[in-house]
Amino acid sequence: MILKSGVTQMKPSIAAFAVLAAVSAATAAPAAQAQHQGHEGHAAAPAAASVEGVGVVKKVDAKAGTVTIDHDPIKALNWPAMTMPFKVSDKALLAKMKPGAKVRFQLDGQTITDLRPF
Repeated sequence: MILKSGVTQMKPSIAAFAVLAAVSAATAAPAAQAQHQGHEGHAAAPAAASVEGVGVVKKVDAKAGTVTIDHDPIKALNWPAMTMPFKVSDKALLAKMKPGAKVRFQLDGQTITDLRPF
């Protein structure tokens, strides 16, 4: 609607929507931040170039280039003890590995770069 002065006036519903959108935007960030308070310790720590783990081999799949290890907690990554499959950077690392073997391994991300009996 255009007023006699030449100024455009917004319809009441559009004006209400604009105000609601502005208020929502102003309160969304603090609300989202409040939801995550107290969870800082649950995120994985930043990965170092190489991290060592210790565990027991559960399964070796040389064809796929993976080894499943029941590993102890890995503090550097904030990981609890668990059993999980890992890819290896070189399938030759799996040549002498057998289920039940206790091992030390080096991780680069989630890939094993070194695997040796412990």
